[in-house]
Amino acid sequence: MTKPTKTLPRLFDFDKMPRRATISNGLTGQDILSVKQFDRERLAYIFGRAHEMREMVERVGACDLLYGHVLACLFYEPSTRTSASFIAAMDRLGGRVIPITQGVQFSSVAKGESLPDTIRTLEQYSDVIVLRHPDIGSAQVAADYAGVPVINAGDGSGEHPTQALLDLFTIQQELGQIDGLKVAMVGDLLNGRTVHSLTQLLLQYDVSLRFVSPESLRLPMVLMNELIDRGRKVRETHDVADVIENADVLYVTRVQKERFSDLSKYEEVKDAFEITPELMRQAKAKMVVMHPLPRVGEIHYAVDSDPRAAYFRQVKNGMYIRMALLAAVLGKA
Repeated sequence: MTKPTKTLPRLFDFDKMPRRATISNGLTGQDILSVKQFDRERLAYIFGRAHEMREMVERVGACDLLYGHVLACLFYEPSTRTSASFIAAMDRLGGRVIPITQGVQFSSVAKGESLPDTIRTLEQYSDVIVLRHPDIGSAQVAADYAGVPVINAGDGSGEHPTQALLDLFTIQQELGQIDGLKVAMVGDLLNGRTVHSLTQLLLQYDVSLRFVSPESLRLPMVLMNELIDRGRKVRETHDVADVIENADVLYVTRVQKERFSDLSKYEEVKDAFEITPELMRQAKAKMVVMHPLPRVGEIHYAVDSDPRAAYFRQVKNGMYIRMALLAAVLGKA
């Protein structure tokens, strides 16, 4: 006699959630490689779904929306928040994870296996692959060979689209708007893929941008030229004090030691900026300090108790955004 199929109890019914204007998400079966895939309508859709995910987690903790689906997490670089949040997102939605997140030295990559072959192997076991890789363009290479959706979790100093989505979602949640804001980005703007991706997303909105960095770590000129060509108000400076009083968002990044071939150059700039309680006294009462983390001294721990410090709320938003994206690409949103 055939055994009955076992199913999880339906812990949370998304069909009963109140709906905003219905649109086709356009993401089912698609790779998520760049923020350039997202216009304002699609951003609104993902943010709406992330808000629903937050409500579900706060009410019941988990659901079976992705029961039976498998996510492969393939990380060629160290990660805490991105890998953990994708794993938590899949788990909260009832799916399973193949975690290759403690270093590919424990996989066949250590034997010389190519990225295409690793991808083509993992797609045999999974329905979606999340990839972090040190080389710019690696996510596109993976997508070219994969028969399942690939989500870019950071490719070198190129892009980090899911981080940018959670960053923008955090700004909206913290301040209630995006248009009209003054956004200051501080730190390693040359190598910071989170800065590059968030800047691209902010082109969708009417914002003023301030860039604070050492001369050697300025925003790439190609991106600066795009901002100017698109008519955005931009300004560069080397001093956080020049922007702190008027900033609505202070987006701080660490100087990325791993991107320096000459460590003496890193030592020259590693402590260029420090956000302290004294500096925060010059800031608006209503503003937010954000950081993609990890931090290595650029924001003092004493700032953590400031209600304007949003970086750990930002971390939690990452799980909700990635839950929304996984559901969307797997056709469950």
